[in-house]
Amino acid sequence: MEEKTNTCTCDCTCCERKKKRDEKEYKDLLNRLSRIEGQVRGIRGMVENDTYCVDILTQVAAVTAALNSFNKVLLANHIRTCVAEDIRSGNDEVVDELVSTLQKLMK
Repeated sequence: MEEKTNTCTCDCTCCERKKKRDEKEYKDLLNRLSRIEGQVRGIRGMVENDTYCVDILTQVAAVTAALNSFNKVLLANHIRTCVAEDIRSGNDEVVDELVSTLQKLMK
């Protein structure tokens, strides 16, 4: 099971929260980010090479879709692990945090 840790034991909100991910999730997220980084570098090269605007915009749309996909995977993992564990342990405040996060993602 994933381990979620705080850098201190108090209940303050100033602490950096961390999550220990299993190897499969970790590799999947990093692979997705590596592909996105490559796409962004490709777009930079397109700009440097005076590529036609519509072609660049098409690639930007692909990066946006890839980032949205990354967010969906990360959010699903977060709900299945962090949120579920917090609710089971009686921390219902995690629901408010989730709602706030969803509102930010849906802007």
